[in-house]
This record gives sequence, structure tokens and C-alpha cells, in this order.
Amino acid sequence: MSLSLPTATDSRALAGWLRNVTPVDRVGVEERVAALKTRSIKKSTKVWALRLAISMCDLTTLEGKDTPGKIRQLAAKAARPHPGNADVPSVAALCCYPDLVTVAKEALAGSGVKVAAVATAFPSGRSWLDLKIAETKHAVAAGADEIDMVIDRGAFLSGDYAKVWDEIVAVKEACGPAHLKVILETGELGSYDEVRRASALAIAAGADFIKTSTGKVTPAATLPVTLVMLESIREHWNATNRVVGMKPAGGIRTAKEAIQYLVVLHETLGPAWMTPDRFRFGASSLLNDLLMQLEKEATGAYADPDDFTLD
Repeated sequence: MSLSLPTATDSRALAGWLRNVTPVDRVGVEERVAALKTRSIKKSTKVWALRLAISMCDLTTLEGKDTPGKIRQLAAKAARPHPGNADVPSVAALCCYPDLVTVAKEALAGSGVKVAAVATAFPSGRSWLDLKIAETKHAVAAGADEIDMVIDRGAFLSGDYAKVWDEIVAVKEACGPAHLKVILETGELGSYDEVRRASALAIAAGADFIKTSTGKVTPAATLPVTLVMLESIREHWNATNRVVGMKPAGGIRTAKEAIQYLVVLHETLGPAWMTPDRFRFGASSLLNDLLMQLEKEATGAYADPDDFTLD
């Protein structure tokens, strides 16, 4: 079925609308993921997939001890992930806290790498809406190209759908020209059906991307959850022709896992979504493994991990 857009956005009306969201076949989702994980690809395709995955990375640091120096170091790596190999693409974005956006923007000037800022009381999502809006506006004014907001999971799980809706709409407006990624924190939602409903709500409220996780909660991204979210994107696309992107984040550490995500993406949304404009990885340690695997495909030997900077 195709889910039409809600005609009213109070919590009662949204609850009724969400009841029409396609229910998730848990067994079917997990069996499909298990089957897709067994796909093997040729060497030439693997090299292409590794390069594509690098170009889809949001190189991320979200620690209280982050410094301007660390941001500049990551910016250099984001622009040139493998300084000795000009064929390796830059990553899609550098993701940081809002107060470090200016540093990141200056360090990445002319590189084509975007700056993403987490906002809206990351990672809990629990604050007053006027403060969330103000933080978003400050981040965009500082130069953020993308805002990663996090929904109030307590509001969603208690049925206060109007609060979640209103916050997404307001933050989207505050983003101005910046793209909005809406983080669901799927590890706290409790079921695939709740993930599907949260995805539908975020998409309908105006998200440019939906994102699994903050990386601060376990479990974070998983293939079955990502498939559920991709199917929600597909359902919305079929109904409206509006493109929405997807970002799994947290816990994806190896090139093998990244390629499995790309297989699921291709089989669900097709080749049009195989681009950084429509799919991202939340990445820290993942980028180094992608670089190591790419080096192995080129030379036949694994690179020394010390050849790459730690993130």
C-alpha cells in the first residue's frame, strides 16, 4: 500500500494515520537480510563499492574532549583520506558539534566536503523547542551544510506524535538552505513496527534524510532496521516522488559490513540511491578499514594500520 500524507497533525490524527503504516514482517525482514548478506561480488565491483562507501562516509567526532586541533586533523583526512593516492575520493561530510562548525568550515574550504552539525539537544533530544531552534540557527549561521537532529523518543513512545512532528517541522524551517537528517535512535524504539512508524512520521514532516542512531546507544545501526527504514523511504517515494536519503550510523566498523549495506540499498531502492546525495554512513573507524581493504585490492597485501591516522 502507499501511505498518503497526514491531513491533520494533532496527536490523535497522527496516531490514526500511523495505524495505516505498513506493518513489518519481522521474520521476512530478517530472512531477506540474511539472504542478501551472502551475496558475493567480483573484485572489480568490490573496488567500486569500496570507493563508493568512502565517498558516502560522514567522518564523525562527537566527544566532549573534541578540540579545534582534532577537527582540523579530521578535516584534512576527510578531504584526502589517502594522501598517497589521489584516486581515493573525499568523504561526503565531517560531522561535529555545533560550536566547532566554524573550525570545520574553514579547514574544509574549497574541498567540496560538507559540514554536518548535530543539534537539538543531541543525543537525548530533550530540551525546549526554542533552544533547539536557536541551536540549529546558530549552526547554520556558522556554516553547517547539514543538521543532524534527534527526535524526542520519550514523546514518540508516549504517543505525543504532534510534539515530534512539530519539532521536525520547526527545525526544518530553521535549517534554511541546510539539509536536515532526522535521527530516530532506533535502539530505543523497541520494535521494527515503531521504527517504521517513526520513519514515516519523520519523512512526512520534512526530513531530507532519516538516520538510525546517535552512536551513543546500543544497539545502533543494524541491517534489518536499515531495511525497514529503506522500505519506508521507498513507500514514500512511490506515493510522492520525493527523494529522502538514509544514514545508518553507529557500530558499522568494517568494509565487509559497509558492502552488505550497499547490497541491501541497491536491492531495495535501486541504483538511483547509490550516491552520497542519498545515502551516508556514520563513520569513524569504518573509514580506515575501507582504506585498508582498498589497499589490499590494489597491492594484494594489507596495509599497516599505522599507515592511517586514528579518528
